[in-house]
Amino acid sequence: MSAHTPADLQKYGWLSLGVSVVVFGIKIVAFALTGSVGLLSDALESTVNIVAALVAIVALRTASKPGDAEHHYGHGKAEYFSALVEGVMIFVAALLIIYTAVERLINPRELEQLGIGLAISVVASAINGATAVLLIRAGRRHRSIVLEADGKHLMTDVWTSAGVIVGVALVAVTGWQVLDPLIAIVVALNIVFTGAMLIRNSTAGLMDSALPESDHQIILDILQRTANDEISFHAVQTRASGRQRFVSMHVLVPGGWSVQRGHDVVCDLEDELHAALDNLTVQTHVEPREDPRSWEDVPPGGLDAAL
Repeated sequence: MSAHTPADLQKYGWLSLGVSVVVFGIKIVAFALTGSVGLLSDALESTVNIVAALVAIVALRTASKPGDAEHHYGHGKAEYFSALVEGVMIFVAALLIIYTAVERLINPRELEQLGIGLAISVVASAINGATAVLLIRAGRRHRSIVLEADGKHLMTDVWTSAGVIVGVALVAVTGWQVLDPLIAIVVALNIVFTGAMLIRNSTAGLMDSALPESDHQIILDILQRTANDEISFHAVQTRASGRQRFVSMHVLVPGGWSVQRGHDVVCDLEDELHAALDNLTVQTHVEPREDPRSWEDVPPGGLDAAL
């Protein structure tokens, strides 16, 4: 299990920022040498990467703050805001690319020094690709939507570059100048899809979506092992807040049990849940199973049907 906190993960944000600045510089050189609007569109997206990396650093720093008087459950949702901003910025980058490409369709120009320009773009793409894979893996390993979003953002840049490189190479081979802006437009439409997915995922997190099915199965397995003729559960609900997990439930036990015995049951249960899922907050409510009122306060949804 990961023991890293959002503060520990800021190093990945700084890595993303440094790489984005370097790659932007490389792509600007490629555009200056060739005059390709496709390569310019590629460079424009890298400016978005720089801002996105800064947003990610701020989000990780905010998410690392503990709970306070105004935020009892911490600041984990700051990560969702970062992913939302990145999704919106991808849309902005796509619009800039389309605008530039349409202008070049109207006013075409001859491309120059394509060989060295393409070689420089390939180097920039390789740097971006390696960084994107690192960020995506770190994001999934540490359950950080910020890092995963930033990695996917950089990966869209890689695909953008690949499309642009192919388009510019075709211009060099065929002499059809119109291919340069057309390829840029196709690439822009493709990255819109990634932006839409980032916005959807971040919005779902802000709406207190339940934990993923894999987490639910772990929780259900533990509850089913604990349940017996005397112990049962209902009103089992989960939610995610950035890297933080939350689960709440009612634990039904015989009314004749002592407070200590009921307490021991839920403590053992919480220990097992914490051992299985990191960054988990467990809330339990012990009820006497013989009291009809214990069965009346079950909220809609939840995992009860699976128990």
